[in-house]
Amino acid sequence: MTRILFIARYRDPTMQRKVDYLAQKPGLELLFVKPARWQDELLAVQQENTRGRYRQLALAMHGNPADPHRATYHTLDFAMRTFQPQIIHAEEEPDSLSALQIVGARRLFAPRAKLILHTWQNIDRPKTLPVRWVMERTLAAADLVFCANQEAVPILRRHGFRGSLPVLPAVGVDTEVFVPCTGRQPLTTDAPRIGYVGRFVPEKGLDTLLYAFASLHQQAPGARLRLIGDGVQRETLRALAVALGVAATTEFVAPMPPAQIAQALCALDILVLPSRTTPVWKEQLGRVLLEAMACGVPVIGANSGAIPEVIGNAGMIFPEGDAASLGAQLGDLVRSPALGLALRQLGLQRIADHYSQRHLAEQITASYRQLTA
Repeated sequence: MTRILFIARYRDPTMQRKVDYLAQKPGLELLFVKPARWQDELLAVQQENTRGRYRQLALAMHGNPADPHRATYHTLDFAMRTFQPQIIHAEEEPDSLSALQIVGARRLFAPRAKLILHTWQNIDRPKTLPVRWVMERTLAAADLVFCANQEAVPILRRHGFRGSLPVLPAVGVDTEVFVPCTGRQPLTTDAPRIGYVGRFVPEKGLDTLLYAFASLHQQAPGARLRLIGDGVQRETLRALAVALGVAATTEFVAPMPPAQIAQALCALDILVLPSRTTPVWKEQLGRVLLEAMACGVPVIGANSGAIPEVIGNAGMIFPEGDAASLGAQLGDLVRSPALGLALRQLGLQRIADHYSQRHLAEQITASYRQLTA
């Protein structure tokens, strides 16, 4: 039996589904460490210790759990002294204080355990001397680092890591919640339903989407736009919708839990992720794209960061910030139900082949076997 200490900042069952699948694998014994409290601009969650197929340990954190770099866990040993893991799988960034904390605990309490870390970072941002020091120590201790996207691999190589770097996102899509929509009405050219789910912040490019929707609205006055989420740009976007003459057909919807998001996606004909690259950020995955594809909703994304990598041939890509191109692609989809049906099938297949939580659990298990061979 291989003992796995799995540490991740999961905050809802759809994220944790992967751990459930791992716990079902023969020969694995799991202890899952998660934050006792999660708070961000969209969600506030309290979590408890539980026992079932596997033990779950909810730890308090110093700092905001949503901060991937500066928050640390309120523990000395992460239960390593009693659990004695053979693999420590920590979905923490190599340049984070939490990763350094885990490396220190491993050195003291489980020095023979293999260590796995994870990175989302696809921009090699300038780092201060203390951050470089942290990253040097954690990468020197790690046996394997999962990369959420292809651009993360050369970044870690430049920082001197010579171990294995499989490209595998930490979080895929829960295909037990996000399932193909049943009883959905076919897309109609006169009343297409366009949607977005996520934060209302400048880097998500929602102004681009509003301009594109305004151009589509001239061709299809019955078109509707639904923006689900919240953020600092909410009122700015409302004002822009008024200025563009689409306020009456643009709906702003409050954030909702994943089960409700699945239902909301099934009310859409097209999902758009119009992200815009900044000097310090570009899209690292685009989880809502996975959720939409799993529901059978055609997707359009900007060419920011990992979006083209995620969509592959199962959707449409436009140059970020180019409202005219996005508007043209929306028009193409609206006018061609056959194209929408083809993208629906391609999206479902891409999720099954690459991004379902079940698939990720299979790939992670294979990596565990290699580390302990």
